Amino acid sequence: MAEELILIVDDEEGIRESLSGIITDEGYRVASVESGEEALKYVEKETPELIFLDVWLPGIDGLETLQKIKAKIPDTAVVMISGHGTIETAVKATAAGAYDFIEKPLSLERVVLAASRALEKGSLLRENRKLRETLQQKWRLVGESPSINKIRSQIDMVSKSNSRVLITGESGTGKEIVAHLVHELSERADGPFVEVNCAAIPHDLIESELFGHEKGSFTGAFEQKRGKFEQAHKGTLFLDEIGDMSFQTQAKLLRVLESQEIQRVGGSKNIAVDTRVIAATNQDVEELIKEGRFRNDLYFRLNVIPVALSPLRERREDIPQLVEYFLGQLAAEYRQPVMHLSAPALELLLKHSWPGNIRELKNMIERLVIMTPGEEIGTEGIVMRGESASGDYFGMNGLREAREAFEREFIFRKLSENGWNVSRTAEVLEIERSNLHRKIKSFGIKIP
Repeated sequence: MAEELILIVDDEEGIRESLSGIITDEGYRVASVESGEEALKYVEKETPELIFLDVWLPGIDGLETLQKIKAKIPDTAVVMISGHGTIETAVKATAAGAYDFIEKPLSLERVVLAASRALEKGSLLRENRKLRETLQQKWRLVGESPSINKIRSQIDMVSKSNSRVLITGESGTGKEIVAHLVHELSERADGPFVEVNCAAIPHDLIESELFGHEKGSFTGAFEQKRGKFEQAHKGTLFLDEIGDMSFQTQAKLLRVLESQEIQRVGGSKNIAVDTRVIAATNQDVEELIKEGRFRNDLYFRLNVIPVALSPLRERREDIPQLVEYFLGQLAAEYRQPVMHLSAPALELLLKHSWPGNIRELKNMIERLVIMTPGEEIGTEGIVMRGESASGDYFGMNGLREAREAFEREFIFRKLSENGWNVSRTAEVLEIERSNLHRKIKSFGIKIP
């Protein structure tokens, strides 16, 4: 039995009754009102998935009612109905957000088909909105330090323009998050967001990756391929690690930025692209220019709006909020209560220099959540880069405690290296799978 609620808005009692009968027979819940004013009051209390709305109503007409309904509940599909509709009215209704327009007398088949299609469209809109909210939660700047607040202000300003952005900062500072936020808050948010890691693609394939290629243009080009610029048309192309791009590819990229046209590898046709470029690097581009490894003219093309991210060691006041955020994320992911850090544990994190920045902190928190059996995370097991487990084995009280700490850390690392596959890890450690299971349980290691 369908659970969707459908609202009928019509001043003719006969229409309300006949529509209600058709819709009820299809298994939907039905409510009906006879005016636009009543409809607006109704949607203040309930949110129907679909509304059948008459164009000609006493008081405010259907078109005005439609506009006010879409302002309140934009994801609800609305089908307009009219006994004497015109093309002009249908165009106005569609422009105001109506999904469909059907004329009286109403046929059973037409009503059922319109309801089915409109409900499906409304469901997709709600799913898209939920996905957008999830993405916005994922791509979030956490913290209230002056440097983070400055970045937020820059993102707000940058998002309103179509200008190119160059994001700089050490590895792990959140350059990808900034790029996503600029896209999500811009007018291009409904378009694609396409990422290219320039450092991860071999130099002889980067041009094909960016600009595409024609069939037979080189060995292995068995079919035509659209490049990232074409894929990001009407959206945003994020070029990460731009400092690792070859000098030859830089020249071709510069031409694309100047002309807004690409040419596939092996092709002769110019293809217009409307793509916003956001670039990022953890290198000193001005130093690369001095060394002759980066084009000066390309730098100025990309660096229209510079955004520089501070390393975590320069904004340690954000660490408590970041820790809380990551603990909440991990609790949701592992479906467990939110864990918390003891004061001494937090103090250790605040003192660390975090050479890997936010990425290192996130990995640390995930490791602690997996390795800690209780709900409070203490200093035990906090291992900073270049340190031994628990910071210093020689500070422990006895050989047994040191041996257990090392064994726990060693098993955790091997599990992580082997994708948390217990059988494979047992083979690597050369012990029985059942024995490894007992140790995992004994040490309180959580398998993701």
